[in-house]
Amino acid sequence: MKRISRISRISVTSRPALLGAVVLLALTSASVAAADDGPGPLGVTADAVATRQNARVGALFGVDGAGRPSGGHFCTASVVHSPRGDLLVTAAHCVDGTDGDLVFAPGYRDGQAPFGVWKVTRRFLPDGWTSGQDEDSDVAFASVAERDGERLEDVVGANRFTAGTATGATAVTVTGYPDSREAPIGCTAKPASYGATQQRVECPDFTGGTSGSPWVNGDGQVVGVIGGHEQGGATADVSYSVVLGGEAAELYRDAASAS
Repeated sequence: MKRISRISRISVTSRPALLGAVVLLALTSASVAAADDGPGPLGVTADAVATRQNARVGALFGVDGAGRPSGGHFCTASVVHSPRGDLLVTAAHCVDGTDGDLVFAPGYRDGQAPFGVWKVTRRFLPDGWTSGQDEDSDVAFASVAERDGERLEDVVGANRFTAGTATGATAVTVTGYPDSREAPIGCTAKPASYGATQQRVECPDFTGGTSGSPWVNGDGQVVGVIGGHEQGGATADVSYSVVLGGEAAELYRDAASAS
């Protein structure tokens, strides 16, 4: 289960230029092959460089009585395109109603929210999850309110939620927020099937807090979300996602039209 929270502090700042620093990990000869439709070598986890693309990924926080972020970030979410420009995708177990009010901090890094903090207003969960927490239904959407007359998608952009792609057709880049860190990590790998309804990637160090992390291919399509089997995986080195099929596609349509 990749969602255990730790205490952190967050402050909201204006939108500065994004930093370009990245910590590079030592690469072995087995990991130097270029990723298919994804940056960097396969199966290597590093600090995610701050880019406009990564600004679409952020951390979820609970709130205090005044509606301010409270405690530590506990899951990851990302912006996906919708007509209203206000839609997030994450894991169902991250937003199933047990955590009270939530806010989303896109591009969160080192206690700063450079693109603001956005209040979650609605949550959309599939019937398979609400009726029995079926691990094959562990994906969800959430809408957020505008801030100062701006829509979230207009501020940070969005990836496209895409169901029905073949598992492992291309590599994906997985970006998420471990609860023990104050900056995101990223890894590019090729998904593999885990039965007919689940898929998995082998990327080290995706620990608690990375539930909801998007799997984005080279075309900017979200084709997976950490969750599903064991609510995303019981070990740090293997992460799971439901296969995004008909149920996920219908849920997206409902959320996009209702948000």
